Amino acid sequence: MSDNSAYKIHIQGLVQGVGFRPFIYRLATQNRLKGWVVNRNDGVIVKVHGEAETVEQFISQIRAYAPEASRIRSINWQASDDEGAEDFHIISSEDRSRQITDISPDIAVCTQCLEDMRRQPHRIQYPFINCTHCGPRFSIIRELPYDRPNTTMSSFRMCRVCKEEYRDVNDRRFHAQPVACNHCGPAYEYYQQGRVIRDTSKMLSQLASALEKGWIIALKGIGGFHLVCDATNERSVARLRRIKKRDARPFACMFADLETARQYAHIGEQEAISLTSWRRPIVLLRQKRSLASQVNSPLDTLGAMLPYMPVHHMLFSEINLPAVVMTSANFSQEPLIADNQSAYHKLGSYADAFLFHNRTIYNRVDDSLVRIMDSEERPLRRSRGYAPEPIPLARQVEGILATGAELKNTFCLGRGDQAIMSQHIGDLKNHDTYDFYTRNIELFLGLFRMEPHVVVSDSHPDYFSSRFARNYVSQKNRRDTSGPNGNVRLIQVQHHHAHIVSCMAEHGLDEEVIGIALDGTGYGDDGCIWGGEFLTCDLADYRRHTHLEYRPMPGGDKAVDEPWRMALSWLYLAFGEEIFEMKLDFLASMAAEDIKLIVSMMRKGIHAPLTSSAGRLFDAASALLNLRTRSRFEAEAAMVLESIADEEVEQYYTFDYTQAGVGFASTFREMIRDLEEGLPLAVISARFHNTLSRAIVFISGEIRRQRGLNKVVLSGGTFQNRYLSERTAQWLRQDDFEVFQHRQVPANDGGIALGQLVIASKQIYP
Repeated sequence: MSDNSAYKIHIQGLVQGVGFRPFIYRLATQNRLKGWVVNRNDGVIVKVHGEAETVEQFISQIRAYAPEASRIRSINWQASDDEGAEDFHIISSEDRSRQITDISPDIAVCTQCLEDMRRQPHRIQYPFINCTHCGPRFSIIRELPYDRPNTTMSSFRMCRVCKEEYRDVNDRRFHAQPVACNHCGPAYEYYQQGRVIRDTSKMLSQLASALEKGWIIALKGIGGFHLVCDATNERSVARLRRIKKRDARPFACMFADLETARQYAHIGEQEAISLTSWRRPIVLLRQKRSLASQVNSPLDTLGAMLPYMPVHHMLFSEINLPAVVMTSANFSQEPLIADNQSAYHKLGSYADAFLFHNRTIYNRVDDSLVRIMDSEERPLRRSRGYAPEPIPLARQVEGILATGAELKNTFCLGRGDQAIMSQHIGDLKNHDTYDFYTRNIELFLGLFRMEPHVVVSDSHPDYFSSRFARNYVSQKNRRDTSGPNGNVRLIQVQHHHAHIVSCMAEHGLDEEVIGIALDGTGYGDDGCIWGGEFLTCDLADYRRHTHLEYRPMPGGDKAVDEPWRMALSWLYLAFGEEIFEMKLDFLASMAAEDIKLIVSMMRKGIHAPLTSSAGRLFDAASALLNLRTRSRFEAEAAMVLESIADEEVEQYYTFDYTQAGVGFASTFREMIRDLEEGLPLAVISARFHNTLSRAIVFISGEIRRQRGLNKVVLSGGTFQNRYLSERTAQWLRQDDFEVFQHRQVPANDGGIALGQLVIASKQIYP
């Protein structure tokens, strides 16, 4: 730095809605600097006047002491004109054309606010308490910059006390946009069969009594409604399943605190960090002690989270329960319910009582879900607390809209060198979810001030996301062919290439790698259903080195719901006609005619499409062990198979490697041998998992010998299996491979949009 006494500092990143301007004010004041700070769409601008050495120290302190939830991407400064400032102050936000800054995710209530709920007269038991360090952000913002008039708090006029706090630079609520109290802010009301309670103490008492009696409550939260019940009450949980039309998929539970959660689940150091972080995701844990059996039976994992809203803490202070089921208040495959009227209309005949509030949820956000693997947090569903925090990239992606996959959909916008991922949308086959998807894309384009000149879709022509992309491009090009970028361009991307590149993008890789993509389904170049792919690829293109051997899926999609069909498919390959004589437990309940029909379909190739899917391979193994012959929810068979695997087992079965691909006929023959010899199912499951891990290491070695590649990228929903993921990475590293796995986006289809975005960027910004 020169000795010039005036400097203009431009800070970009996640610096709005996290208390950044008050932080800058206090830091500048401590350093006796004069000037100002302002929020703009393109970041925070600071003008300071002082000695060069002091200003340099000030800038280093910005990086060192920035608010916990902030993310500084860049700090640039330059000499500026001396304006003769007499003090340091915050000036009103500015709107600078189409430039944007990052939008903060919603932040869990902080410990200081919880203390204020007990001691501040105007906030005693106030369920919407917040400050610059915590509270709603993304869920309430309508447009940038992040100021109160641009949020759904605009309808609540601050009282005199709150206004004084908002203006007091020494107050923790200085320029906290959602600031409010019992006198001026949003409020809850408890509704039960025409009876309304607004008094907070009476409301909490009634709510606690209802839950302890086994009632089901619809509770409006930050990003939508939850259905809540006593997690230890068998009858209540069973009834909740009937309401949700959810036969078996595990429910998430909220525990009072970390100590209580430890009584019911094994919680390591990293699990504890994730559970107590300001993001407050659901963390998938290994169960120690049971709640009601229907919470998660028969799995050995438990989805646990801790309170993140003030009302959650208030609830646990009243109830004598260790945990409550806290599940999104929507029916199967439908989007979250976010407004009071819809909640009452859809849930009125199911919920016993409602806890409404009168603050509008502008952006619906589901609870996020993570799992700790290899001592790292890996997202399974990226939503509240994470979205829409951008993912920094090592390349330009400006003007690209990636529409994502059909299942577990998220979409992605490219702004500069950042990927802005949407919150979890869901499965687009549902009409209401697709409507939410289309409206959310338009909302994001407006919020982030983007006009796409490239739209990217999956290569599957019939995905709803692919149809949306085609229609969007067609409509845009009909309306405007004279824009600065000409016609909007459509790019299609192969599903599994996108999986691998999504992980490469997280790690800044721009080179050829070995890509292992394992999942349930993806549209293949040859018209078959891919899902067990060994690729060599870079950001621009890919080559399929080999794949899991194709097997028929008897009945097509019906084989997904009935894993016994895939077990028959593999057994027919291994044993041929002998299967009609085999006495296997999983076939005992099947009619002989049904078995013959399935075999006939495979022989004739009638309604039996070919698949290389790793998901269907796991289904087959689970059915063979008679764990799940029919799945009640996606991946249930594979999840049960993983849950019983003995982690002490190192042995594995043989597999086949031929021109047909990586085959498992010998694997299934050896599994049947172990079954006949009475080996524990936990051992057989572990050996099966180990076999696939060994196959991955072997094929990676073959590719390394042929292509000289040493970096292995693992992606696809199958790698959400902790046993498989950790064992595979361990053995690859032992063989001196560099291994890359997801840290910021899900390995499942929730990360596809990021891969699509980066592949398209390589074509248009080579």
